[in-house]
Amino acid sequence: MAQKTYRKGFLTLAISVALGVSSFAQADVVIGVAGPHTGANASFGEQYWRGATQAAEDLNAAGGINGEKIRLVKADDACEPKQAVSVANRLVDQDKAIAVVGHFCSSSSIPASEVYDEAGILMVTPGSTNPQFTERGMPAVFRMCGRDDQQGIVAGDYIVDTLKASKVAILHDKDTYGQGLADATRAQLAKRGVKEVLYEGLTRGEKDFNALVTKLRSTGAEVVYFGGLHPEAGPLVRQMREQGLNAKFLSGDGIVTDELVTTAGGPQYTKGVLMTFGADPRRIPDGQAVIEKFRAGGFEPEGYTLYSYATLQVIAAAFNGAGVNDPAKAAEWLHANPVQTVMGKKEFDEKGDLKVSDYVVYEWDDQGKYQQQQ
Repeated sequence: MAQKTYRKGFLTLAISVALGVSSFAQADVVIGVAGPHTGANASFGEQYWRGATQAAEDLNAAGGINGEKIRLVKADDACEPKQAVSVANRLVDQDKAIAVVGHFCSSSSIPASEVYDEAGILMVTPGSTNPQFTERGMPAVFRMCGRDDQQGIVAGDYIVDTLKASKVAILHDKDTYGQGLADATRAQLAKRGVKEVLYEGLTRGEKDFNALVTKLRSTGAEVVYFGGLHPEAGPLVRQMREQGLNAKFLSGDGIVTDELVTTAGGPQYTKGVLMTFGADPRRIPDGQAVIEKFRAGGFEPEGYTLYSYATLQVIAAAFNGAGVNDPAKAAEWLHANPVQTVMGKKEFDEKGDLKVSDYVVYEWDDQGKYQQQQ
C-alpha cells in the first residue's frame, strides 16, 4: 500500500511539473463505513455514519492518517449477507479502501470479513457481537464491542439474580446474531439451574406474533428473552401487552435505538423493556466534547454512534502508529498497543477482541428513552 501511494504521488508530481503546476493534491485515505444504511435496520447504519463522519472531520483537522485526509465511503449491506459480500468486494476492488468501519449484523460481518482478509484490509466492527467473528484466526479483524458469550452471561445472571425468575421463554430471529445471543443466554441460564419453558424461532420481517404470544401465555413465562433486532422486538412486545401478557421483556444490543419505540407503536408498550448493552459511552468523560458537538448539531449520539467514532479513532491510531498505510502493519501495531478513544482506553487481545467487556442492563422508561441501571 505504501508503494502504491508513492507511485501515485510520483506520477501526479510528474504531471504537475509537465504542466508547470507548483503543487498537487495529496491522495486520500479511503475507509469504508459498512452497515445497514437502508432497510429495516437503517437506524444502526445512521449511527455508524454519523459517528464515523464526525470522527473523520476531527481526525482530518488533526492531520488525518500519516498526513493524508480520510475519505469515507458509505457501503450499504442492508444486513443481508450476500449484499455484504458484494459491497465488501466493491470497497476492495473499486474504492481501494485500506480499512473498514463495519459491518453491523454478524451475519454480514462474518462473510464480508473473508473478503477483507483475502485482500489484506483492516476491519474493525463497532457492533458485531457473534463470537465466531474473531474466532477464525484473521489477524486484521477486530471489534469495538463485546461478544455474545459475554453478553449472554450478563443477561442470564440478571434473570436469575435480579428478576428472580424460574420460568423463562427464549425466542430468537434465526439469524447469526439473534440466535447466537439467545443460545448464549440459554447456556448461562442452564448453568444457573434454569430450564426454559419455551425455545422458539421467528422470522425476520414478520409482524404478526399473536399466535406466538398465545403460546407464551400458556407457558406461564415470567420473562421473555428475545435474541434479535428492534423491527421484530417492537411488534412482539406490543402484541404481548395487548394480549395482557405482562412478563418482563429482555433483549440485547440489537434493540439499542429509539426506533424500538416507533416499531412498538409508542412508549406505553416499551416501558419496562430491558436490554443488555455496553456501559453508556455518553457517561465517559473522555467523550464529552465530542458528544456536545453531536448535540449542538441536533443529533443524540445514542447506541453505536460513539462506538463508530471510536472505531475510526482506533483505525487512524493503528496506521499512524505503524507510520505507513499498510493494513498488515497497522493490525500488528493495534494488537500490541492501547488506543485512547472517546470511550476511554481500548486494548485488543490476540483474537482482535477487547480485553475488557462492560455489558450492563438498561431499562426503557415511559418517555421512550433507555437508561442504564445503577
